[in-house]
Amino acid sequence: MSVWIILLIVAFVLSPLSMLMPSRRQRGRMDVRLHARRTGVAMQLSSEQWPHWLIEEPPSQCPQYYRARSRGRQDCWCYWQVEPGQWLNKWREPCTDAPLVEQLSSLPVDVYKAEATAQMISLCWGERGGEGSLEKVASFLQARA
Repeated sequence: MSVWIILLIVAFVLSPLSMLMPSRRQRGRMDVRLHARRTGVAMQLSSEQWPHWLIEEPPSQCPQYYRARSRGRQDCWCYWQVEPGQWLNKWREPCTDAPLVEQLSSLPVDVYKAEATAQMISLCWGERGGEGSLEKVASFLQARA
């Protein structure tokens, strides 16, 4: 009987430790983020204010993958993916730059936003699809940086 009590006490003490272990989904995201860091793409969690006209609102805290741009790049734009392959700016106008449209259409379906400023280029991405999708994201950022 005392053995059962001791085992019960040990289980009671160790059970909160199992909550500290990351889930399979969290481990997958950590692996993608580490792989992104190795390929030269940085990641941060950003708070986004999404346009009210998006069909499905992305999470308010979204992983933003970004890369610094080279000097001399002055093109600034911002597009949101409304449906797979359909990219609109803040006035709900479709992207008219043919090379950019081609590159945007190659991105994963769960990329919510693509933005370029004079300093950096960034993508808000849902991180589904694993390392195969990360390769598409990294190649887009590399081509546009």
